[in-house]
Amino acid sequence: MPVPIQPGDPEQVRDLFDRIAPAYDNLNDLLSLGLHRLWKRQAMAWLDPRPGQRLLDLCCGTGDLALVLAEKVRPGGLVLGIDAAAAPLERARERARRQPWLPVEFRQGDAAATELAAGWADAAVMAYGLRNLPDPAAGLQELRRLLRSGGRAAVLDFNRPADHQGATAAFQRFYLRRLVVPLARRAGLEAQYAYLERSLGRFPTGSEQEALAAAAGFTQARHRLLAGGQMGLLQLVA
Repeated sequence: MPVPIQPGDPEQVRDLFDRIAPAYDNLNDLLSLGLHRLWKRQAMAWLDPRPGQRLLDLCCGTGDLALVLAEKVRPGGLVLGIDAAAAPLERARERARRQPWLPVEFRQGDAAATELAAGWADAAVMAYGLRNLPDPAAGLQELRRLLRSGGRAAVLDFNRPADHQGATAAFQRFYLRRLVVPLARRAGLEAQYAYLERSLGRFPTGSEQEALAAAAGFTQARHRLLAGGQMGLLQLVA
């Protein structure tokens, strides 16, 4: 029986993503039927990236979203991707080397303590990262600090259904236990993907995320449901 990975433990979460990095992109496509690309495009549409802007991709993983954003900020812009795990970043850098004309950089670091200057970014995105931070509230506070006044941020992740959304929660459990974990088991990654359901147990609901964002200083915060309530997109304005 695999040892459960503890949500919020930085070392275990970093090791998790180092372990799954080689299979991550293919499993994402398989498990979402490619729909994760659509959800990321919806996050990017909210940002409305423009040439010359500086954008942040926090918890950037293997860099797929950062590279698409980098195309949008040409010429004169920059996308900086930050992630705590080394293996996904190396895959992101490999991708970037194949497209040397893209203004993108990748850096290992803590999304909740980036050490960048306040107001560094015109816009920022965090896809499937907030749920994995030790303290989502601290992650939103750092996100707000990094954005210039009026800058937009998009936080995309699994949605944690509220108590009254019983059918949505039941489908989510079915999807994670009967589809995600068995397929991950075939790739030798059962513990890493069983973690998904465990991490959702401590993740704020959409309304809670809106409240945390307001407390962090965002002037606007709206949590949109995607994929029939299975995913959520937190749209923010600094």
